[in-house]
Amino acid sequence: MRAISTQYPMHSIKAILILILVLWITPAAIGQGKFGKQQVLDDLEYMRKSLEEAHYNLYTYTTKKAFDQNYQNVLASISKDSLSLVETTSLLQKVISKANNGHTEINFPGAAYGQYGSSGGTLFPLELAFEDGKALIKKNLSGNADLKIGSEVVSINGLSMEQVLAKIFPLISAERRYFKLAKLELFAFPRYYWQAFGEQKQFEVTIKTADATQNYQLGSVPVFEGFEDKRTDFWIYQRGLEFYKNSAYLKAGHLSGDLEAYKRFIDSCFTQINRKNPPNLIIDLRNNLGGNDSFGDYLISYIANKPFRWYSEFSLKTSAILKDHVRKKYDTTQVYWKSVLGNKNGSIYPYDFGLYNPQPKDKRYLGKVYVLVNRQSHSMSAVAASQFQDYHLATIVGEETGDSPSLLASQYSYFLPNTGIEVKLAKGYIVRVSGSKKPEGLQPDIYIRDHLLDEMDEVLEGLLELIDN
Repeated sequence: MRAISTQYPMHSIKAILILILVLWITPAAIGQGKFGKQQVLDDLEYMRKSLEEAHYNLYTYTTKKAFDQNYQNVLASISKDSLSLVETTSLLQKVISKANNGHTEINFPGAAYGQYGSSGGTLFPLELAFEDGKALIKKNLSGNADLKIGSEVVSINGLSMEQVLAKIFPLISAERRYFKLAKLELFAFPRYYWQAFGEQKQFEVTIKTADATQNYQLGSVPVFEGFEDKRTDFWIYQRGLEFYKNSAYLKAGHLSGDLEAYKRFIDSCFTQINRKNPPNLIIDLRNNLGGNDSFGDYLISYIANKPFRWYSEFSLKTSAILKDHVRKKYDTTQVYWKSVLGNKNGSIYPYDFGLYNPQPKDKRYLGKVYVLVNRQSHSMSAVAASQFQDYHLATIVGEETGDSPSLLASQYSYFLPNTGIEVKLAKGYIVRVSGSKKPEGLQPDIYIRDHLLDEMDEVLEGLLELIDN
């Protein structure tokens, strides 16, 4: 299916060259160093009109007046006769991000980033996490041992962190600040700082600790040797199953990939779980890039005791752009895709996928279930967690998700005619099982902060302590 596609690449960013070649280079952008001003202007206008035509509702989280004014401001900022791939991508991102929808976006310019790194480019040497309204050092790559993990970054090169974020935020599509910061953590601050500010060799950084506020002079670090090779993306983890004293711990993994292989994995896990029959089952959906409902529903079928669905309302908008996409990518004899092709361009209509049946009782887990989430539970992982909560199948533990379980999603894409840059947009609207349409993340039943500053697992360890006590 169908309804929510994975928002982010599924490979390790350490394999940066593979990412560049497979995920971020679009046909017209390969080997393209510069774009003419008129090419960029034409693509900006094409994107604006096509978003209005094909997006489910471009003005759900913004007004047409605000979107149009921002569009004119972006046009007025173009003064050069030719623009690089980074400059062009940034202009397009500044337009599309005004829709304030996380599933309506343009990717980080990975092709240009890879070329920049290969040519000796450098980056800001501190990776940051954003907690309690503060920018905190998550990883220190500067070589200066005086900078401690958890210290607050107050300013960079004379700009307060709020001023720095004001330059970066227009490059990131999200419904709200909390989600923008989660995406900034996901893709890493040094990468986006480079995109927003360009290469800088030296940084004057103001650092605040509990004891003092002090300025430091830091040098930049090489993209690959100094940054990419020295970090591990926190969302990269393997699916797996472990057993603790009173609990089984299932790392569910991203809800995408080979569905049949995923089903075999889940079948195997629940065979082992039911053989040992622990009183508690913990399902981990943290640091999860999402995927689609077929994966989430199969997981939930081992817990549910009656037929269920992953939404209370689902509707989508068809268009000429979507129909062209469907004809190129999918089996048009399937009922879902036939509905897209059979409805009039511009029409919004409801679609019902039907109920999903639970597993036979002898295969289901019947004990107490907990589901772990955090601000990096994206897209379908937030929706699946909301199913557990709304059907009263599990206790949700952790922190509020960045993505909302009621959201504009069902993402697909098209390419701009001149630059070849990929535009991703939402064609559908999903309302969670409870019927709530609040633009907020999933709220946990038991709140435990998931600090992303260290290797400790506060949520899992905190829950296990609660269970054991």
